[in-house]
Amino acid sequence: MAEVKPMFREVLPKQGQLSVEDITTMVLCKPKLLPLKSLTLEKLEKMQQAAQDAIRQQETAEKEQQQVTQ
Repeated sequence: MAEVKPMFREVLPKQGQLSVEDITTMVLCKPKLLPLKSLTLEKLEKMQQAAQDAIRQQETAEKEQQQVTQ
């Protein structure tokens, strides 16, 4: 079998201390809050609400016009 060469070579310091930490500890990070509704969904709901309001205004205008003509 061919020997696989590592991508990084090991370098040991010639002076100073060499320390190795084998203790794994949990690291707490800031919680990420996700929006309950996406921006796209909010935009679609606003567009739908605006369309419903326009339809209601048209219906009330038609009713008023019918009452005036009667």
